[in-house]
Amino acid sequence: MTDITMIRASAARLAGHARRTPLLSSLFLDEIAGRRVFVKPECLQHTGSFKYRGARSAISALDPDTRAHGVIAFSSGNHAQGVALAANEFGVPSVIIMPSDAPRTKIDNTRALGAEVVLYDRATEDRDAIGARLSGERGLTLIKPYDEPQVIAGQGTVGLEIAEAAAALGIGTADVLVCCGGGGLTSGIALALEADAPGLRARPCEPEGFDDATRSLASGRIERNTRLSGSLCDAIVTPQPGNITFPIMQRLCGPGLVVTEDECLHAMALAFSRLRIVAEPGGAVALAAALFRRDQIEGDAVFATISGGNVDADVFREALHRFA
Repeated sequence: MTDITMIRASAARLAGHARRTPLLSSLFLDEIAGRRVFVKPECLQHTGSFKYRGARSAISALDPDTRAHGVIAFSSGNHAQGVALAANEFGVPSVIIMPSDAPRTKIDNTRALGAEVVLYDRATEDRDAIGARLSGERGLTLIKPYDEPQVIAGQGTVGLEIAEAAAALGIGTADVLVCCGGGGLTSGIALALEADAPGLRARPCEPEGFDDATRSLASGRIERNTRLSGSLCDAIVTPQPGNITFPIMQRLCGPGLVVTEDECLHAMALAFSRLRIVAEPGGAVALAAALFRRDQIEGDAVFATISGGNVDADVFREALHRFA
């Protein structure tokens, strides 16, 4: 199980490879939120997403002989690109199984990073069966997108950086809003904050209709989404929280926050106009919660992750057209 020792070891392996992303702020965003807002832009990370951290962490932790056979992953795009790049850096093969309705940008980028992309139909095909067949035939190691201790450890390095930045700012108590799919980033950040900034509390943020983590925390048991596709926030749509991640979130996280797709698009436009950064819809849910759920947040400051910026041009244009 992931712990702070594993997160610190992951940070050491990621040093010189993963980018240390800054904290960004804007008086305009502070005014909307009614408090100071500090944005952690993982859209500036390699491959445009925090997923590179977990992918590099997991692949770097493999035994060299095992790693040499190659890796395989399931992903709608951001984990795909993180695994593809990390595998490329180690000079090993990667196979990524992606839904055929994933954003074209993410499919093209994954191929460009050297991965073999296998597309499947979410409605009619079983990705696990496809993965099992390919893994057996080629001896590939599965790198899970969130329910994997070394992946969680890599994502937890975001939390180490937030804790250090908060200390430098003199902020001892605040909510840390995290874009949440399966819970790898949320649980990793929560573990890092528990060790290095116990006054900071991680809170998962999700789009409405795909709020499995929020409902699971409220009920005390893992809840599933009734739909697995159909959201602009495709990057963080998962069937349910992970079996490893949920107990961590249950122990350490505050209540979840749920936002609309329109609020995500509005947050994307504000991130561009006020911070000059590009967020994808799923990567903007935490900022949307910071800005538009102000009555559900306590304290004079809030931290919000922007988990990714791999957005198709037409979706980004829509956000700017409607809200810029």
